Amino acid sequence: MNGYFRLVNREGASSLKLFPPKGDGKPIDVSDVVEYLTMKDYTCDLPTLKRAVQSAEKEQQEISLGNETRLPERECYKLRIGPDRMQAFAKFYAASEGGENMTADEMIKDLALQGIKCGIRKENIEGFFAKRDYLEEILVAEGREPVQGKNAFIEYKFNTDKKVKPTLKEDGSVDFFHLNILNHCNKGDVLAVLHPEVPGEPGEDLAGNRILPAEVRKETLKFGRNIEISEDRTTLTAQVDGHVELVEGSVFVSDELVVENVDNSTGNIDYEGNVQINGNVATNFQVKANGDIVVKGVVEGAQLIAGGNIIIARGMNGMGRGVLKADGNIVAKFLENVTAEAEGYVASESILHSRVTAGGEVNVDGRRGFITGGKVSAAGSIHVKTLGSQMGADTIVEVGTDPKLKERINQLQKQIGEDTKLLQTVQPTLISAKQKLAKGARLSPEQIQQIQSMAALNKEKTEAIAAANKEIEQLQKQTVSSSETMICVKGEVYPGTRICIGDVSMVVQKTTHYCRFIRERGDVKMAPL
Repeated sequence: MNGYFRLVNREGASSLKLFPPKGDGKPIDVSDVVEYLTMKDYTCDLPTLKRAVQSAEKEQQEISLGNETRLPERECYKLRIGPDRMQAFAKFYAASEGGENMTADEMIKDLALQGIKCGIRKENIEGFFAKRDYLEEILVAEGREPVQGKNAFIEYKFNTDKKVKPTLKEDGSVDFFHLNILNHCNKGDVLAVLHPEVPGEPGEDLAGNRILPAEVRKETLKFGRNIEISEDRTTLTAQVDGHVELVEGSVFVSDELVVENVDNSTGNIDYEGNVQINGNVATNFQVKANGDIVVKGVVEGAQLIAGGNIIIARGMNGMGRGVLKADGNIVAKFLENVTAEAEGYVASESILHSRVTAGGEVNVDGRRGFITGGKVSAAGSIHVKTLGSQMGADTIVEVGTDPKLKERINQLQKQIGEDTKLLQTVQPTLISAKQKLAKGARLSPEQIQQIQSMAALNKEKTEAIAAANKEIEQLQKQTVSSSETMICVKGEVYPGTRICIGDVSMVVQKTTHYCRFIRERGDVKMAPL
């Protein structure tokens, strides 16, 4: 039982008795005594009180509170309500000698008068009055927290990660027939399952006010042709054999278009799904597909544009006019005199005199594994066996910044420069006009109209500069950290090769083997593998 105190009111005198704890009970806290005496308008010498409280840890003490005759004090309590009004705690003080005790019913009615109508813990209140353990906060009322619901979610039964990399053979070359990229499906396959939302249940605070749970997110299955949805609209099933992919939240199944060659016999191809070409793509022809483009032969000076991946089993000689553009990845045995752009990664056994950009990594570390001539840029890292050329072909490799982001930042910086230059011609005129008006000069209607036009232009360009700077800041946050990117050379790197990481660069001065290039302290550094 906790230690406690009790007032003693006699004729012409008042005092305070302090009782020691029993068993494992807590001793009296002097702050509780001060709080109670202040509440009841009693005064006491604080040092004397502290000494008495300390002594009361072992034996009963009594100190004088003055010679005034006071009426007996009833048993009372102090109520503390949490800031969110979800819990109420009571700390009870003993009645003075001869004072009346409270009852559990009286306590419950008193709580109602104070606006506490819900969640009253009657068992806790009755438990206190059964043993009267004073100076201990007890929970006397508690609101009901809302039960949070669950958001709906869609479970896709196929791989939605477009960053899957191709399988490498033991000799280091790419296995073009086992690329792990296409999601094959058969008629009747379940493609996606919708798990509906589970609504929550409202709660209530101590005053009975409703507390609503957070809103749950709903989902619906989105899909294209060749797909069947169940009656309850929770399951998608393939209606044909083909390939399945997720595009901007919608599930698509395409039955491939298969041709032998792309040449005069077929003309250009523009297809909604995947395209498979068993032979070659001739010069000057174009193949466009919303899905993947797979070429089992070679590609000459043609254009291949894919909403998914581009796979060229025997490589491409672009003859300076060939273009590859993929929203996914590009995988080719070799790339020569090609302009290639991939949102994902680029994988090849060799890249020769080409301009290649990748939103992910560039891997040229197969059996041949060389990058010679041209420019290769990647947001991620570049892995290569041989970099540059003994013949001194201009070779640039760049990592650490998404090429598209870098291009956009350059555009914005150019725009800021042009707008700033324009403001430098406008603002002096505005300042001069403002000074003239301040001196009381009168301007003609034409001059006023001209100044208003210039003021509007000044505002427009100032806001445009601010917006451009904000966009640059946001784009710079999206760029890959240079500490996470590198250029790894598993063989030789030749002199004259330019290495760029983020916004810093270096030119290799001598032939080096088995090294990696990283950014360190604002410079490009060479380190061992």
